[in-house]
Amino acid sequence: MFQAVEHLAHRRDLSAHSNADPWRRITEPPASSLLLHDCNNPASGLSPMAPNLRSNQSNNSMKNNKLKWTTVGAIASVAFCANAAAQSPDALLDKLVQKGILTKQEADELRKETDKDSSKATAKALSLPSWVTSFKLGGDFRGRYEEHHANNPAISDRDRFRYRLRYGVTATLLDDFEVGFRLASGNPNSTFGGNPLSANTDFSDGASRKFIWVDTAYAKWTPIHNDELKVNATIGKMDNPFNYSPMLFDADYQPEGAAVQGSYAFNEQHALKLNGAAFVLDEFSAGPNSSHDPFMLGAQLRWESRWTPKFESMLGIGAFDIAGKSNLIPAAAPNVNDGNTRDAAGNLLNNYNPAVGEAYLVYKLDSFPLYQGQFPIKLSGEFMKNKGAATGNEAWNAGLTLGKAGKKGLWDISYQYRHIGPDAWYEEFPDDDFTGFYSAALPGSGFGAGIRSGTNVKGHVARLNYSLFDSTTFTVTYYLGELINNPSGANSTVHHFMVDLMWKF
Repeated sequence: MFQAVEHLAHRRDLSAHSNADPWRRITEPPASSLLLHDCNNPASGLSPMAPNLRSNQSNNSMKNNKLKWTTVGAIASVAFCANAAAQSPDALLDKLVQKGILTKQEADELRKETDKDSSKATAKALSLPSWVTSFKLGGDFRGRYEEHHANNPAISDRDRFRYRLRYGVTATLLDDFEVGFRLASGNPNSTFGGNPLSANTDFSDGASRKFIWVDTAYAKWTPIHNDELKVNATIGKMDNPFNYSPMLFDADYQPEGAAVQGSYAFNEQHALKLNGAAFVLDEFSAGPNSSHDPFMLGAQLRWESRWTPKFESMLGIGAFDIAGKSNLIPAAAPNVNDGNTRDAAGNLLNNYNPAVGEAYLVYKLDSFPLYQGQFPIKLSGEFMKNKGAATGNEAWNAGLTLGKAGKKGLWDISYQYRHIGPDAWYEEFPDDDFTGFYSAALPGSGFGAGIRSGTNVKGHVARLNYSLFDSTTFTVTYYLGELINNPSGANSTVHHFMVDLMWKF
């Protein structure tokens, strides 16, 4: 970490020299508070720095900055020597922020530098090629209990235990390249491989060996990355570049194709972010429609603002278009969700080219009972309209989130109401946990009666997250959904209850 402090101090010195220092100033401590500590001699304790360290100090801002960051480095080194086995670098940086020695932005910069140093050491230990500048391993494991209960005697309650395991590798290369892959668990989905919307594996089949799938496999190039402008391009099977709620995309959806992302910071308060992508939905090598492979084009533009240390906002627009819909029939493509209007043969009767609007507001209270630090309150919403359908073409949500989990002892509670019209969006993308009960199948759906997710569902979502440790989060989620257009008119309400425990490593 001390190397990262020195590196950031050097960057601050250069910025001061160019009169373009974006960092907030740190109040310089008195000379008597500057301490030295010998890690190899515990008996040495703490002693004031030698007076001649400051005897020739000028009023030059570059020297002031270096002295300030040397102080931070000394404090950090003391903390690491005394508590290396008990505290993480993140915890120590948080304490420096709390004491006003670092700003949050400066602490985040140090975290990045420390991660880079650790990754470089790992790469060297593994004898990787010289063009590999860093190497990172990581993943998560989640155990889950869930229950489905429908308010209809035609279907029985369902309880099950599941797990999700994900583990991956990320390598940073010279010339601004990044290559990575991640493996994940998951139930098989007929003849199409794993479920595109879930990496969950059921506890079933007499403890049989379970499947492992390729969850992501990608290469990324970031040719522009300065304080104002960042641009990157990704190709492969990737984490979703679009930042929307599960009303549009299930959290486990990993699209395949190409994406471009960019951000421009006007200043410390305002930034513009753009996401664009072209994704392949399926590929056909034979048949009458072999030259009409289905794919999706999309773009998302966001204006993110931090008006004050306590108040933030975001306003965004987006648009999507699905081409080659003639090949998106249940028999030819993965059929996980339900809800779209089809003919008896399964052909989609509408086009899907919706426009999307989104916004959120965040206000942070100074304190809140049973919560450490500033307490964020977030209001958010999305609205989507598909001009490719005449009816059932709107989807929207509105929600409230209190707090933010992620660090030990922190928590959040959230509520959201969702309404997803039958043809507001292509059915195979939305959250597969938000469900309603079909007592009669939709025409051409490829399903019988049963509990289904997708479009044509409205209802409530409530969630509690509590971080037991930095690595471990406990989650309880409750969905209450029902069909919008109910083909039979019977009770379609479904209660979906989930309890999760997840570890990051």
